[in-house]
Amino acid sequence: MLRMCRVLDGNYTLWKYMGDPFWVGVCVAMTVYGGLLALHSVSFFSLCTSSRIRSLASESSTLFSKESVNALFSSGSYSNPCQKRGARFIVRADRDYYSVLGVSKNASKSEIKSAYRKLARSYHPDVNKESGAEEKFKEISNAYEVLSDDEKRSIYDRYGEAGLKGAGMGTGDFSNPFDLFESLFEGMGGMGGMGMGGGGRGSRNRAAEGEDQVYNLVLNFKEAVFGVEKEIEIARLESCSTCDGSGAKPGTKPTRCNTCGGQGQVVSTARTPLGVFQQVMTCSTCGGSGEISTPCNTCNGNGRVRKSKRISLKVPAGVDSGSRLRVRSEGNAGLRGGPPGDLFVIIEVLSDPVLKRDDTNILYTCKVSYIDAILGTTVKVPTVDGMVDLKIPSGTQPGTTLVMAKKGVPLLNKKNLRGDQLVKVQVEIPKRLSGEEKKLIEELADLNKARAPNSRR
Repeated sequence: MLRMCRVLDGNYTLWKYMGDPFWVGVCVAMTVYGGLLALHSVSFFSLCTSSRIRSLASESSTLFSKESVNALFSSGSYSNPCQKRGARFIVRADRDYYSVLGVSKNASKSEIKSAYRKLARSYHPDVNKESGAEEKFKEISNAYEVLSDDEKRSIYDRYGEAGLKGAGMGTGDFSNPFDLFESLFEGMGGMGGMGMGGGGRGSRNRAAEGEDQVYNLVLNFKEAVFGVEKEIEIARLESCSTCDGSGAKPGTKPTRCNTCGGQGQVVSTARTPLGVFQQVMTCSTCGGSGEISTPCNTCNGNGRVRKSKRISLKVPAGVDSGSRLRVRSEGNAGLRGGPPGDLFVIIEVLSDPVLKRDDTNILYTCKVSYIDAILGTTVKVPTVDGMVDLKIPSGTQPGTTLVMAKKGVPLLNKKNLRGDQLVKVQVEIPKRLSGEEKKLIEELADLNKARAPNSRR
């Protein structure tokens, strides 16, 4: 075998051979046969080898004989005037699909299928996030597509990739590897029991979950604080009772779309000097469903119709503006028998003209006269529980905040825990006084002046 062989950019670069030259000759012969021989200089190779190969190749054989190959590479009569020290030729490397799947060339179809399933689970991009995993997944899918097909496998075994291209089965024209994966794992939870979600690559005609619905609910201040039960009316898409959600006219059955072959997508391929480019588009014939059916007259083929429904909604205590309630399975019906979406209720709370809310606390400003602030008093204060007596201590200063414990908003989903009501005392100073009031205030001022010197001692 070759003692020196390395891979550069997907090509095998064969340096000066050593040892048994037979295998080198086989590689060159198969390359010439398949039309895949690539040279750094075409004219160099033609000048140095074409005449020699023609004289050694058998007219009735597709491959060189061992004797011819030995003669080509080891014959003492062969001299290459163009050959220089270190000269090399490049042979494009055929991928060994058996090695890609890790099976022998005599492997049965079931062994090939089992090997593909195991590798596909490991390298699927939705599971394996490592760089290169998607390319590896595509390579595994290409290998399986060839080896699982008797005709393609027979051609590949005889001629390699060159034979597939010659038969119009080029490796650049394989079907979508994700569709191949889905068709093999269909009915097995998408990933053979690994719990994979849709991931955007699900089967085109698979059941799909319905869309979520949003409803805006307005509550007054006390309803938000203590909770309330409301009956609301929503408009949503429900499964069509005429066609049972299939979208097909009763008495008819959907047929496979001939344009996309049931895949829901079509692949257009363009060959350019830079390589093969593929574009995947939604099938315009079936709209991506993969099926063609006579549409139901009731739902026009959608499988769903819009209807109104009244539902009872229990709003918990402690909600606030922006709170979101989720009502499961009250959204739009799913497609093709899929589960319904959810209903999301967005809360908006109207403000109260007297009480203000700060999270779980309630704020209130209480006005008292300067006399009540000096002497102290008891006032009635509004709360969410009704009017409550609040004691104003004597000597209360303007701006003092008094706490009414557990008179605030219940914690959401914890009705036994409540915030407080914070009462800010605002002392009112009269702008006008009667003659008697002014006289009393002046006497009080004189008394305060008389006490001032004694207080200094």
